[in-house]
Amino acid sequence: MPKFRRGWRWRARITEDVVAGERVVVIKPQTYMNRSGQALGPLLKIDQFDPTHDLLVLVDDVAIPLGTSRIRARGSPGGHNGLHSIAGRLQSDQYARLRIGIGPRPPDADQADFVLSEFTDEEHRTITNVMPRLAETVECWMKEGIETAMNRFNTRGMQSE
Repeated sequence: MPKFRRGWRWRARITEDVVAGERVVVIKPQTYMNRSGQALGPLLKIDQFDPTHDLLVLVDDVAIPLGTSRIRARGSPGGHNGLHSIAGRLQSDQYARLRIGIGPRPPDADQADFVLSEFTDEEHRTITNVMPRLAETVECWMKEGIETAMNRFNTRGMQSE
């Protein structure tokens, strides 16, 4: 498996490591949200790469309450421009995604302004408290697969305290 060069060639920050015996590549797009799919370039050059099993996209979501998350094996972008770009690049919506709630957006707020705004102190505490659960979700997906992760972490009403 090729080693990824760190840098900006794919308009992304790329790092890799071994976690629990598995090679993990983390790619953080450095583009506008609606061009996030460009960051998948290095992965698409790997013959063995299968997005249905090898890709988990973490994404913020205003449609999900702050402090909650939802992991899915596939699905439509649901109005999220970043997911739309990724599906376009893959020519498929068959990839896992972990939607991380940042909503709801106040009715009078512009969505772009809301998404890009700083968290309040209370919101920051909520996000900080939910991080261990998000890490557990990703680790479960890696070790046990998407079905187990969905069954374990998509319990309605469950939030980190």
